[in-house]
Amino acid sequence: MFKFVKGYMETIDGVATYPIISLLIFFIFFMVLFFWVFTASKEYIKEVSELPMEKDNQQNLEL
Repeated sequence: MFKFVKGYMETIDGVATYPIISLLIFFIFFMVLFFWVFTASKEYIKEVSELPMEKDNQQNLEL
């Protein structure tokens, strides 16, 4: 099965560009994510991290 796929892919012109594009998308996404993590405000991180606890507290109060 792999030989069939490999043989078929070798006949396509420019097939080597697809892995390069995929790598670039992967790399850019994680670099943006890395940048956002280090530039996000501490207040926002604290607020978002407390959201699950607030929901739990509201459910307990309703019971």
